[in-house]
Amino acid sequence: MSLSEFDIIARYFSAGFPQRKDVLLGVGDDGAVLAVPEGQRLVLACDTLVAGRHFHADTDPAALGHKALAVNLSDLAAMGAAPAWFTLALTLPAADADWLQGFAGGLAALAAEFDVALVGGDTTRGPLCMSVTVAGLVPPEGVLGRAGARAGDAIVITGPLGGAALGLALLEESLPDMPPAPDAAGLDAALACLHRPRPRVTAGLALRGQVHAAIDISDGLLGDLAHILEAGGVGARLDVDRVPCHPALAQQVADEDLRRRLTLAGGEDYELCLAVAPDRLQRICADLRAVGCQPAVIGTIEAEPGLRLVDAAGRPVTLALDGFQHFR
Repeated sequence: MSLSEFDIIARYFSAGFPQRKDVLLGVGDDGAVLAVPEGQRLVLACDTLVAGRHFHADTDPAALGHKALAVNLSDLAAMGAAPAWFTLALTLPAADADWLQGFAGGLAALAAEFDVALVGGDTTRGPLCMSVTVAGLVPPEGVLGRAGARAGDAIVITGPLGGAALGLALLEESLPDMPPAPDAAGLDAALACLHRPRPRVTAGLALRGQVHAAIDISDGLLGDLAHILEAGGVGARLDVDRVPCHPALAQQVADEDLRRRLTLAGGEDYELCLAVAPDRLQRICADLRAVGCQPAVIGTIEAEPGLRLVDAAGRPVTLALDGFQHFR
């Protein structure tokens, strides 16, 4: 039985998602009507995932549903916003009922975890692609952003990096020193990082108004930290040996240079990178641990522009970062 656009919406995206009282009109109308609470700011974010560029077409559809929403929730986390609503634009080469069931299930499960309601979108035929626009709420005094880093601030990340990059490299068998039989548990853990990232929403809420700058690490630590530095007109000293790598990466990759590259520039980690005043550092790290994060202090914001990489002994580090590209 062939499925029309309206069949797809009715069967897979009209039920099974959180219902919120602030959704006055949602799926099924020409537009959503939403009640924004008084005294709150609305935060919007949008990300697109394209088959062949951001994921392999044969990826588990439930994982794709999860990731399509997770990467957007990560953007809200970096802004200190509580997720509320989202829309989905889904382009499909064919209306495959099994694929849709899996995708909608993964999407709905993460939506339920964070009480974010699906309020509209679009479906059409074409190359596999999904675009999610998510909206969140934050009080004016709690808004986070990229600008505001100050000389003397500590650079903090919310958890270890490089798991997703390792997952992709193992999936594509592109590691030059990959063992003949990768550890199964390590492979599963790395693929979970790649396919089912955990957005740091609760961390973002705990950080409201408490840090000078924040960004989610989606394109690699070095690239995303550079955005904080540019927005604040500052520089930084980063100790590469203090940046924690994912345990599976530490186990799987012996070559130090490659491990550093995957950790610092692999991308799709979806941890947060923060600029924290020294007098708040202890409290912020405690708050992050209380919500399940593994914070690490990895460097210092400096007045002189530019990013300087050093090792544990303070010696300059140079990395060739153009040899490993994460779908880019």
